[in-house]
Formats: sequence, structure tokens, C-alpha cells
Amino acid sequence: MVIAPRLTAALAARADAGEIGVARRPYRTGDLDGARLAFAATDDEALHAALARDAAAANVPLNVVDRPAWCSFIVPAVVRRGPLTVAVSTDGHSPALARRVRDEVAAGLGPEYARALEVLGRLRRHLQARQLPGAERQRILSGLVASDLLERLRLPDVAAVDRLLAEHAGADVTLASLGASLDARLGAVG
Repeated sequence: MVIAPRLTAALAARADAGEIGVARRPYRTGDLDGARLAFAATDDEALHAALARDAAAANVPLNVVDRPAWCSFIVPAVVRRGPLTVAVSTDGHSPALARRVRDEVAAGLGPEYARALEVLGRLRRHLQARQLPGAERQRILSGLVASDLLERLRLPDVAAVDRLLAEHAGADVTLASLGASLDARLGAVG
């Protein structure tokens, strides 16, 4: 539910499409009742204070945009590569700098990172099923992470990855035996 006397064009379009509920009026005490999460984006410090009091009383987490003193949670700038998530926060000091850092980190994290997580996750489950001791599993997985696995996945070169898996985990371990895919879509940014 969005509560605001005025809406941005984007919010108005979502409201018109029935995607979000809207109350076109100022915030009133009690509006947070039943809420699970709240965001505030105003320039009114008195309203922020009231929202913070009401959110605390209703046990509702609150984020006041660009006002860390009023926040009970943060919203970091996030990069996703498959199951890899990197979050950047400046503790509210500069969301613009957090976005820049996120973009710089994202530039260095190609789709090979998502591919590596798929392969390593499947290999980890395979090694656990073989009931290898924890130290042996750690040696195999750490060795692969320290190897040129990411470079081989960047290409992607299935034969080279299979050779690397065989070298570290045994001749019977291949991408196919793990059911792993080197699908380029795994590298999407979230």
C-alpha cells in the first residue's frame, strides 16, 4: 500500500494497472497497523519522527530514504550472479556511492561466477553423498576455487572444466555426471 498525497508517474501507472494499492492522502497514525515493512521517502522530519514512533510501536521495520537515523533496516545496493549475492552499503551516507561501488563490483563479476557456483554446489552435494570426510571435501573444493576454474568457466570450455574436475575430484567427476550446465543466462544481474 502506498500512502501519499501525490504519486510519481511510475507509481501512478502501477496503481492504474492495479499492481499496487494507493491511498492518495497524507500519512496518519495507524496506517502501519498490519504492515510487515515500511518505507518513507519525504523531506518532512516531523513526519519521519512520527513514522519512526509508529513503526516501533507496531513492530514494523522502517527505512526512511536518505535518513539512516530513522531506519531500523538498510537497503544495500545489490549485485547478483546466480546464487552469488554481493551487497554494498554506506550506512546511509551516500546511496549514490553505494551504487557506484556496486556497479564497479558487478563489472568484475561475469557469468562465470554463477557457473562456478552451480558446479561447486553440485560437486559439494556429490562429495557429501560419497561420504568423504569434511577435510577431504574442503581440500577438493578449496583447490578448485584456487585453480583457474573461473577462467575455464568464463570461456566456457566444457572439456577444460572436465579436466580440472577430474584432477581435483576424480576421473569419474564431470560436468555431465554432476548434471551441471554452463548456461550463459546464469550470469544475470538481479
